[in-house]
Amino acid sequence: MVIGDAAYNARSAAGTVPLPIAPFVSSYELIIGLRYTRAKRRNHFISFISLISMGGMALGVAALIVVLSVMNGFQEELRSRILASISHVEIRASGSGGLADWKAVAGQVSGQPQVIGVAPYVEGQGLLAVGENVRGVLVRGVDPTLENTVADFDKHMKRGRFDELRAGEFGIILGADLAARLNIGVGERVMLVTPQAQITPIGAMPRMKQFRLVGIFEFGLNDADGTLALINIADAQKIYQLGDAVSGVRLKLDDLFAAPRVARELAGKLRVDAQLRDWTMMNANFFRAVALEKKMMFIILTLIVAVAAFNIVSTLVMVVTDKQADIAILRTLGAPPSSIMKIFMVQGVLIGVIGTVLGVLGGTLLASNLDTVVPALERLLGTRLWDKNVYLISELPSKIVAADVLLITVVSFVLSVVATVYPSWRASRVQPAEALRYE
Repeated sequence: MVIGDAAYNARSAAGTVPLPIAPFVSSYELIIGLRYTRAKRRNHFISFISLISMGGMALGVAALIVVLSVMNGFQEELRSRILASISHVEIRASGSGGLADWKAVAGQVSGQPQVIGVAPYVEGQGLLAVGENVRGVLVRGVDPTLENTVADFDKHMKRGRFDELRAGEFGIILGADLAARLNIGVGERVMLVTPQAQITPIGAMPRMKQFRLVGIFEFGLNDADGTLALINIADAQKIYQLGDAVSGVRLKLDDLFAAPRVARELAGKLRVDAQLRDWTMMNANFFRAVALEKKMMFIILTLIVAVAAFNIVSTLVMVVTDKQADIAILRTLGAPPSSIMKIFMVQGVLIGVIGTVLGVLGGTLLASNLDTVVPALERLLGTRLWDKNVYLISELPSKIVAADVLLITVVSFVLSVVATVYPSWRASRVQPAEALRYE
């Protein structure tokens, strides 16, 4: 009987010294709250709703951890791959004539303590043609020896060698995607057409030069693999008619996050007609978009956790209705309204804590094994879930950040506590005489 259960709870509590188990909950409040979480023969439906609430909380927390881990991994992986093909700081000539005194500039910036690599470059637009296949490309002339100090092309060579870009031999290195679209292999010839005109007896004609493919690189980044072509800097100076000038100088720093500060300091020291850009400026819109997307995904998925947390409200409302006689017995035995409120808050918080813990464990486990889970899902569904042409990188990255997991845990716990307040307050307002009238 309900009254018998309440009397048993009250007698158990009466024989217990009310020492505090938690800062705001005494021992008998905790004991009775925990007893109410166990299913009785006539309230299996309430227990089922409690399990649904726990499952919803766990699912929301796990989804939030997985999505934020993917966003963190995506941001870090993309940043590292972008910085493997570009420099931390770029000193670019303002005019079309290029940077004539680039050696003096290179010598000046090399003396800065944060700079660990300096390399000149020539950059221009062009068309590559192999038979009927024609592609627009960004042509970059580099010094193979110095370029390795500011970028990682040598580490990402798929075919051939980076040092085969020798001056005067007109060799070219293409990204893997670009080479595939042109249907060209190492050792074959490709025609480079540049917008610079040359005067011929029949009028102005674009400059054309045949190159031999000496290597293929692959960063797993669509922008680099699909649009970038590398040639020797001396060959680029001839084709783009720059003489001894270059388009600019690229720098690598010991700390990539110091790039904005170093760029500002160099801008005040260098006395050349040039523009200084760091990697955050060159990709500012992209990284802002990724950061904004991460914040919005956190807000959206937190709403899912909130919906699961507020399922606790319906659970506790049904429990309070079911336990009104128990509440009346406890009140007649001297339990104050605050104790009744804490008893039901214990039950609601317990649901939230169990759901949060299960969600944290499940989300962390799933985020740590995405490299196995995603290919398994692709094989199971017979479709490709991750396309490099859409997401810019070739595989799904994941990085679990402890601060994000802690924030998710705290938010989930707070939501579960908030969800218990109203039903627990209603329980504390039950009048014993009204509750026992029909018992």
